[in-house]
Amino acid sequence: MQDNKNFFLAIALSLAVLIGWNVFFGVPTMDKARQDAAQNAKVASESGKPGPIPSASPQSNTPPSESLANPAIAASREAAIAASPRVTIDTKRVHGSINLRGGDVDDIALKDYHETVDPKSPNIVVFSPANGPEGYFARLGWLPAAGASTDVPLPSTVWTADSQTLTEDKPVTLTWDNGKGLLFKRVIAIDNTYMLTITDSVEAKDGASASLTPYGFVRRIGKPHTQGYYILHEGLVGVVGDQGLQEITYDKMEKDPQLSATEKGRTFPQSTGGWVGITDKYWAAALVPDQKTPYTATYSVSQPATAPHSFQTVITQQPATVQAGTPASVTTRLFVGAKEVNTINGYQDSLGIEKFKLLIDWGWFFFITQPMFKLLDAIYKLVGNFGIAILAVTVIVKGIFFPLANKSYASMAKMKAVQPQMQALREQYPDDKVKQQQEIMELYKREKINPVAGCLPVVIQIPVFFSLYKVLFITIEMRHAPFFGWIKDLSAPDPTSVFNLFGLIPWEPPHVLMIGVWPLIMGVTMFVQMKMNPEPADPVQKTMFTWMPVFFTYLLASFPAGLVIYWSWNNTLSVLQQYAIMKRQGVKVELWDNMRNVFRKTPAKPPAAKSDTKAGKPA
Repeated sequence: MQDNKNFFLAIALSLAVLIGWNVFFGVPTMDKARQDAAQNAKVASESGKPGPIPSASPQSNTPPSESLANPAIAASREAAIAASPRVTIDTKRVHGSINLRGGDVDDIALKDYHETVDPKSPNIVVFSPANGPEGYFARLGWLPAAGASTDVPLPSTVWTADSQTLTEDKPVTLTWDNGKGLLFKRVIAIDNTYMLTITDSVEAKDGASASLTPYGFVRRIGKPHTQGYYILHEGLVGVVGDQGLQEITYDKMEKDPQLSATEKGRTFPQSTGGWVGITDKYWAAALVPDQKTPYTATYSVSQPATAPHSFQTVITQQPATVQAGTPASVTTRLFVGAKEVNTINGYQDSLGIEKFKLLIDWGWFFFITQPMFKLLDAIYKLVGNFGIAILAVTVIVKGIFFPLANKSYASMAKMKAVQPQMQALREQYPDDKVKQQQEIMELYKREKINPVAGCLPVVIQIPVFFSLYKVLFITIEMRHAPFFGWIKDLSAPDPTSVFNLFGLIPWEPPHVLMIGVWPLIMGVTMFVQMKMNPEPADPVQKTMFTWMPVFFTYLLASFPAGLVIYWSWNNTLSVLQQYAIMKRQGVKVELWDNMRNVFRKTPAKPPAAKSDTKAGKPA
């Protein structure tokens, strides 16, 4: 039926966008990053060493490294940690250690986060030693001037610590004397969340002097498992002065220009302000230099022939001259932890870190996504449940768009009221589609009907749908956030399946058959919503309308449960709203007739059109 054309087009448009989103941006799944650890560990073990860090030479200003004759990779992370003397890190939210051999921060685990929804599962590990599986760590130090032979701390250097434990209230000082008149000190402090403050200083004595360049880098050995969706950036990231946000994926890094025989990457010289690091979906590590001091940033990947590739973001700061009475000092901050929205925003505001909020990938539509999260978070703080917050946000959004939706549904109600006249026009001009369309448009004009108004209730929820999708997908606050009953994680798909009777049959269906309770509820609400309107006369449209709820049920079954709950509740509110408006307009609600027709062997015939027309116009 022609009067349903615009509504059908709106549904088709929504469907096309949703399918395109699913194909190109993927469907979120449960965290799998640590399930692929064995592959990187196997490659590293076969190589017998981690990827080399570019070695210092008179011709280069790159961070110093060990000889390639490194010790063999430890069999486990625990063994790698035990192989070196360490200072323990123990705060309210972090536990780990600092490696005294090299002074690396290479052991960080998060007390508040677990690998699964089971609170007894292992804590999330962010940093791991370079000589263990999945090496991921931060290193800071000094480079000698080009051509100089100044002894500086190396990865093999063993520092001396003044304390065995680093806490929020008790910094640790590391020292190392090069035996040639230079004393290196490192003071490490940590706050009550995820920020370390590292102050490196050098003092000269006995007439010694040197020109040294401070550096720092975050390095990851081996390419980690990634979600692989365009909706989410995982890889190297930073805000590099005036050059702004720089995001490069692991795959793109391997296609960058050569920096050396075994290294590719890109350099951002003479930048001021910002930060650089490596990000996962929920976790990140970032170096933050002094925001007023110029530095050079480098993103690079080393590609040795017999070892895993290593990815790193490097900061090289301005050279400093050290001599008696004139020590050199530089302070660098190191963020290692969860990308909590309030924590990240707080660091930007309190520490003045330029655009640190961009560590969370809000996407191009951040102007919708960020307010959506703030609203959800505010309601969550009141009710204590993100699922209820999603329901409340849906009601609020419905309220905001009520005037527009009210007008749209009223226009749709008027359109249904003139269906007999429209059918009469089609019968009067069966072979003249142009004339038929002209007369129908005249009818719309006389009755003050907007033919595209029916699209609006569908179209206006698309940006809300996508912004909620983004919030559920990227924000750690939604990770493992429960609703009620069987929904233990709103960011993951409904874990039940109709194909094993929701767990009554002891059989685990494959992923393609995981159609849970909430997707089925969503399908039913969508079916009811579509039955609120007269069924199309066109058989093709009728078939499409019949199968569309089934298709959407299957499609959304692998989406986050929170999104499916939103869609179900939104459909329910839309049905109630449309029902009330149609009743107020005096228009018959087609729901019950359409529902009865579903179970009839022979569908009921549509009402006969009025024949009292003159000159091609309805009376």
